[in-house]
Amino acid sequence: MRLEPPAWWYKERVTPVARVLEPAARLVDTMAARRWAAAKPLRAAIPVVCVGNLTAGGAGKTPLALALAALLRESGRRPGFLTRGYGGRLKGPHTVDPAMDGAMDIGDEALLLARAAPTMLARDRAEGARAFAGLPVDVIVMDDGLQNTQLLKQLSIAVLDPKRLVGNGLVIPAGPLREGLETQLRRTDALVVLCGVGEPLPELPSTLRAFRGPLLRAELVADPAIAAELKGRPVVAYAGIGRPSKLFDTLRAIGVGELHEAPFPDHHRFSAVDANRLTAIASERRALLVTTEKDVARMAGNPRLGELAAASIALPVAARFVERDLERMRALIGMMLTRQSR
Repeated sequence: MRLEPPAWWYKERVTPVARVLEPAARLVDTMAARRWAAAKPLRAAIPVVCVGNLTAGGAGKTPLALALAALLRESGRRPGFLTRGYGGRLKGPHTVDPAMDGAMDIGDEALLLARAAPTMLARDRAEGARAFAGLPVDVIVMDDGLQNTQLLKQLSIAVLDPKRLVGNGLVIPAGPLREGLETQLRRTDALVVLCGVGEPLPELPSTLRAFRGPLLRAELVADPAIAAELKGRPVVAYAGIGRPSKLFDTLRAIGVGELHEAPFPDHHRFSAVDANRLTAIASERRALLVTTEKDVARMAGNPRLGELAAASIALPVAARFVERDLERMRALIGMMLTRQSR
């Protein structure tokens, strides 16, 4: 189970604890630089679009990857997803079958991706890219790979959570960054801030304002039919994602009735104790149980969680670019495909 990131990672000022950990952070960054210096990444036979985070934890990579795949299909391409399968046991390469595979084997993200397009799970991303040979795929959407050195990317997109951005700007363990920010931004072609509907763009720190590529805005939009069903109803909401408050904020925006929030750590594996507690709270409050698609996928195949899964409403959300930035993203994809075809 992944632990919650420390709150002081996201303080505006660097805390004394972070200062103590800065030498360790510099070591992590140095090791990352050496890994890149020694890398011999594979140039895949088909173009690679990478979606990832600058920081540890989730920021909305999966809905953005799905949105990019939809834009690629619009342009006449046949996208496929390449994922590490975080939280699963398989190392791959393995072609995901959502009807047969379970989250214990492949992780929750792979299940969601495989419902939309052919999906390859591989810890070794170069081997995963090679494994697409023979599949009806002519462009790879690589989920969570900005720091991966095994595969060349033709387009790299970093997703930002508007409430967290880059935190205190320090590298793990002193802060949330996976590597030094300037180094990561040099390998990034575009930044996407994934907001709630109508949520304003946050004020960016100077380190991000210096980024020379496009800064795009997308919104997380709830499924309208389910949103209409939930409006005005009492809800017990639970989530084990990077920032569970995203679900809670979405439900408030929908206009649900009384809302009870039950946050869990990212990629949390629910237990029978969790299930009993959540169903008891919902019964006591005569409320609907609501969670994310990822959380429902993680429960699939676990008989101890059958009652909770059956009683829960999964609220699908999709990433939608605002109109101006939709055209800018289409232009980026078009330029990437043009370069690759030369």
